[in-house]
Amino acid sequence: MAKTKENIKTEQALGRIVKALSGYYYVRSEGDSPDSQTVQCRARGVFKKRGLTPLVGDEVRFSLTENGEGTVEELLPRSSELIRPPVANIDLAILVFSVTEPVLNLQLLDKFLVHIEHAGIPAVLCLSKQDLETEGGFAEDAASAASSVNRIYRKLGYEVYGTSSRKGAGIQELKERLNGHLAVFAGQSGVGKSSLLNALVPGLTLETNEISNRLGRGKHTTRHVELINVDGGYVADTPGFSQLDFGELGIDDLSYCFIEMRELSPDCKFRGCTHVHEPSCAVLAALEAGEIEQSRYDHYVLFLSEMKEIKRRY
Repeated sequence: MAKTKENIKTEQALGRIVKALSGYYYVRSEGDSPDSQTVQCRARGVFKKRGLTPLVGDEVRFSLTENGEGTVEELLPRSSELIRPPVANIDLAILVFSVTEPVLNLQLLDKFLVHIEHAGIPAVLCLSKQDLETEGGFAEDAASAASSVNRIYRKLGYEVYGTSSRKGAGIQELKERLNGHLAVFAGQSGVGKSSLLNALVPGLTLETNEISNRLGRGKHTTRHVELINVDGGYVADTPGFSQLDFGELGIDDLSYCFIEMRELSPDCKFRGCTHVHEPSCAVLAALEAGEIEQSRYDHYVLFLSEMKEIKRRY
């Protein structure tokens, strides 16, 4: 039987939102293959009434309209949700930090890790611009930064990949790690996320910007969240940002987001131990014994103080 205009409107298909821009949601039909059809959709008004916002990464039911566009009819249950960047169903986070230019900031790295651990998403560290390790005045600082990250974070169980977009080093290994995942690339501006994605996907031409020598940071080259197909996986290219707040994180949650504290806290004498001043604290004992990295503990105390200040203000 031929389809009527009426049942064309109501017929629904499964898909995934791969881009959100200016009130439109771009949905790739089920299958997620590179040649799957992408449909420009609006969301039903009922989502707004229920306080729901479709996110890039959402699996949805959508219907086609007469003009070739579509309507997002239903959001399927999410396995994960990030607030910053706003993206759903991420199952792997690639935290990209350059070994130099901008200078590798371990405090910022730990802050990113806190947010990713809180979201319950496995994290992988990617040290970009590895070619600078062997060039000119960058060599000593870059090699030292890479060595510190490998020493501190591999011991905690984090995978660390070294890459050079310019020379192609480490690109194939990272591509294999992404296979079958919906990953997010996150990190401060100027670390080379767009250059890395261009290297991972031949023919992709994301806009990149060099570091500003005056400011020591890059311009925001990505202005919206979009999923990029990478040989059997997806990567969410997200707007660069260098500031994260702890608005959605409770003070009691912070120590859980540090792997080493999470493992030690059951041995603390007091339940709810803050690991700052309490007697018989397993974390403080491990710190004194040199079993916990001092920089990680210092950042924990700093973040705790920042969170208490936020709570006091509001």
